[in-house]
Amino acid sequence: MLQVGVTGGIGSGKSTVCNLFRCLEIPVFNADEAGRCLLAEDAGIIGQIENIFGKQIIINGKPDRKKIAEIVFNDPEKLVTLNAVIHPAVRKEFNQWTIEQNAPYVIDEAAILFETGLYKQLDYTILVVAPEQLRIRRVLQRDGMDEVAIKSRMKNQWSDEEKKKIASFVLINDDTTPLLPQVMDIHNKLVAKVA
Repeated sequence: MLQVGVTGGIGSGKSTVCNLFRCLEIPVFNADEAGRCLLAEDAGIIGQIENIFGKQIIINGKPDRKKIAEIVFNDPEKLVTLNAVIHPAVRKEFNQWTIEQNAPYVIDEAAILFETGLYKQLDYTILVVAPEQLRIRRVLQRDGMDEVAIKSRMKNQWSDEEKKKIASFVLINDDTTPLLPQVMDIHNKLVAKVA
């Protein structure tokens, strides 16, 4: 079974693309969601987070994700430290989840697949790209974040040009290029590789 990563900058439309793969009965693992669950429920990880950020970051026994985001998106070293705690645990969950799936390939949806080097552990990667202003508009509508916060997050992600150099497939999600034919093309290629 192939392991395929789907990634893209904030607001690129990774989730929309992954929903199309789900319609094709391809299992999708959401790495960001798994990371949020571990951050809220895993006592070992919560302890490590407290050691990194201090007791004030823990509210009612759980790390305050909003405060952590404010810190790490303005402090690259803290972001690297946080990722070093979360990503290996998420990878372990992904590997366990993969064993339980029955499909020609599975998808690992992750925002910073290239930045963390996790793409090296996957068979193929799909990069979802969209123009920056469209991405900002999508996030403003979806999350209600302000533009400064969105740009701060973008700054911590590689540019699409950097990612394109190592992505196996590039999918354009610009609200004009039809998505489904692009997804079907990649799906057919991946299925052919398994066969």
